[in-house]
Amino acid sequence: MTATASDLTLLEAAALLSGASEWDSRALPQRGIPSFVLSDGPHGVRRQLGSGDHLGIAASEPATCFPTAATVANSWDPELAEQMGAALGQEALALGVDVLLGPGMNIKRSPLCGRNFEYYSEDPILAGRMAAGLVRGIQSRGVAATPKHFAVNGQELRRMASDSVVDEATMREIYLTAFEVVVREAHPRALMSSYNRVNGTYANEHPQLLAEILRREWGFTGLVVSDWGGSNDAAAAAAAGSSLEMPAPGLHSAREVVAAVEEGRISREAVYARAAEVIAMATSAPSARTAPEDRPTFDVDAHHALARRVAEESIVLLRNQDGILPLAPGTRVAVIGDMASTPRYQGSGSSQINPTRLETTLEEIAGTGLELVGYAQGYDRQGKPDQALLDEAVALAGRAEVVLAYIGLDELSESEGLDRPHMRLPQAQTRLLAAVARANPNVVAVVSAGSAVETDWEEHIRAVVHTSLSGQAGAGAALRVLTGAVNPSGRLAETYPVRYEDNPTSAWFPATGELALYKDGPYVGYRYYTTTGTPVAHPFGFGLSYSSFEYSGLSVDVTGAHLTVTNTSAVDGTEVVQLYVTAPDGVWGPDRELKGFAKVPVAAGETATVTIPFDDYTFRRYSVREGRWVHPAGTWRVRVGRNVDDLPLEAPWEVDGDPVAPADPVLGHYLDGTVTEATDAEFAALLGRPVPQPETSGRIGLNSPISDLAHGRSRIGKLAVKILERQKAKADASGKPDLNILFMLNMPLRAMGKMTGGMVSAEMVDGIVDFAGGRGLHGLRTIVGGFFRNRRQDKATQRRLDSPADSVGPGGYRSGL
Repeated sequence: MTATASDLTLLEAAALLSGASEWDSRALPQRGIPSFVLSDGPHGVRRQLGSGDHLGIAASEPATCFPTAATVANSWDPELAEQMGAALGQEALALGVDVLLGPGMNIKRSPLCGRNFEYYSEDPILAGRMAAGLVRGIQSRGVAATPKHFAVNGQELRRMASDSVVDEATMREIYLTAFEVVVREAHPRALMSSYNRVNGTYANEHPQLLAEILRREWGFTGLVVSDWGGSNDAAAAAAAGSSLEMPAPGLHSAREVVAAVEEGRISREAVYARAAEVIAMATSAPSARTAPEDRPTFDVDAHHALARRVAEESIVLLRNQDGILPLAPGTRVAVIGDMASTPRYQGSGSSQINPTRLETTLEEIAGTGLELVGYAQGYDRQGKPDQALLDEAVALAGRAEVVLAYIGLDELSESEGLDRPHMRLPQAQTRLLAAVARANPNVVAVVSAGSAVETDWEEHIRAVVHTSLSGQAGAGAALRVLTGAVNPSGRLAETYPVRYEDNPTSAWFPATGELALYKDGPYVGYRYYTTTGTPVAHPFGFGLSYSSFEYSGLSVDVTGAHLTVTNTSAVDGTEVVQLYVTAPDGVWGPDRELKGFAKVPVAAGETATVTIPFDDYTFRRYSVREGRWVHPAGTWRVRVGRNVDDLPLEAPWEVDGDPVAPADPVLGHYLDGTVTEATDAEFAALLGRPVPQPETSGRIGLNSPISDLAHGRSRIGKLAVKILERQKAKADASGKPDLNILFMLNMPLRAMGKMTGGMVSAEMVDGIVDFAGGRGLHGLRTIVGGFFRNRRQDKATQRRLDSPADSVGPGGYRSGL
């Protein structure tokens, strides 16, 4: 019989709040409480073999590699995301996984974030609705979904030791809204906190984020799990509302929680509430009820076909000069580019999937009706100049009617643990495009990139098919779009600026010190470009079709916006209808904001009636002064169209809401969106407090990343960083990031006590800090003594857990709860 939380001793309850291994929660067999299995899975189930690691280095079971979130978002189709989620849930069941760690849904504040391929959009409504679809699908199979990383997690550099300094309104309106949508609409059973601090407090122990907003305001009742190694203070985390620290901090973490209760730093009620959340997940875990030999299977072929359909619906046609696409049967094509033979179909890091199969263009082109003239590699994958490869490609291009050039970002550009240094494609590729176009002007680029890139190279080519990172079936999907078997209906879920310097964060991203100042405020992505009139290469929501559509008849009532869309072409197609609103005069902020959308199939020559409903998010703003959401009264403009820059229909809508307070003139540049010119005083006015200042002492502390040892007093610490940097450079030269090195350089010293299965205790971490800070002998004594004390205490703690009925004394008594 499974015990309830109230049946447990305090020590038992505390022990449940940390994991037992890399992927397993802690079981209490004597209480009938099983463990449950967690696994990475934003776009595929990464069930690792053996003990595993959290970075995707160890081998994993084969699973369907679906398109990444950045790709799926381009479909603008939550129902499609739900179908993908159901397949993910089915595969999780088959692989013995109870909690799938995804979707990733942080906002794409900068195009340089190395993990953007795992995130949906720069817009919270689109990100929230797409994530909600995926969560519903995953949980329809009895597996818990885990939206992540909560919250304001926007860069990879120093990600475990960075403080996101953001004003309350921006945090609510931009960085929390997507999570609010998914929590309220899809009811995820778990949620993962982020590594970073938010306004000075670690996200995993943030009372405002976890207790006030997530649990009380949004009504979340599930399990909050730390990112791996992301727990700072186990007791503070439990008090704030975090349920489970992973992966395996050891029993010293449980002792810390018990001690905190006994010292009055945390209530006993909080510990038991968190234990109840862990027990609820454990008792509902499919693996607890199903023997490995009785697990369901999944249809490998059917899931591969679904992965291809998701990729097809997500491909964005960015350019189609003179209607060169679709290609007619029999067209003589030259295929050029290393990514045609070795596709880039996913990013690097903890989301990396071992696919059940992998399509390549050279294998799939045989069944398309196109005549393949030949293939040339065209460029070196790592971007090294290679004239022989270039000459071979140019010679081949001259023998074909059309050139299909496969280009994109390399593996070092898109990975967990690092951010991109710039927004450009490798020069070897852009040089190739220019040279091939001189030999044959009919060049079609097929682009693989999970984030925005500069597109000045488009002048050399006739068409651009943007596949993003399209999963294991992406090659066939792209060919079906190229040949017209699929009419492209994807739309960009992020803006493509003309150049990186046009992005409002370009002067301060990524933050290289401890403070990441969100000086751009609410002007993220298209909100900045449209407000300031900054030209872009491709606007948010943009995408072409082989069909043409006309919009007409907009009417607005309390239920939403109603209009008709007519397919004026001879080709059946699908349009993504987008609704934006503009706040009444006197309400400062972005010029327009996405509030709804609908993906609508329309047959050739036919007309479809479209309704985009209004909801609680449509006409709201967050009032810091009142501490609540308000609906500013006045005339709002409702605008509908093809993308954020093409909104042919407009109608006024009167909101009888809250009176509008006059804007504070001290906000200065925030009033018109020119945030790149905002002063420190204006940012302080936005924050409502003085701008925090970075620590300048250079002191090594518990939360200093290992990379900071390069500036510490310890020669051994400096040497360790030099060795890590040397290994990183060696890995970079190979073209594949070393994820262990990236993790260690960014990892704070205190994470050693969270990532070693209990071998390193908090006391030992204190010794390591002393050692690194120049107190070598004292630190060494603490480390050695702490090691033996921790071993003795672990044995004693385990005996009390094994015999709870005999437990007495501190941490061993029963609670009366």
